[in-house]
Amino acid sequence: MDRFKAVCEYVQDGDTFRTAGKNWIRLANVCAPELTEFGGAIAKGELERLILGKEIVYEKVGESWGRIVAEVWLDNLNINAYMRQQGYTCS
Repeated sequence: MDRFKAVCEYVQDGDTFRTAGKNWIRLANVCAPELTEFGGAIAKGELERLILGKEIVYEKVGESWGRIVAEVWLDNLNINAYMRQQGYTCS
């Protein structure tokens, strides 16, 4: 699969962000709580800490609601796996 480089310019919540190229990215197999739910702000803050303003690499695995669903890396860190390790898993 093709991998693409992009800079994260905005984090919407703990599993969705927008690139400087205006693509919306949804982390594959990561289910963070909504901002109005318990832990939502913490999840968003963690994703912001990891990728906001940084160059990431992503590999598209699908699409959902107009967003690219992708596996995302920052250097050698798989962001999806990290967020799942923090407990943001899809059931």
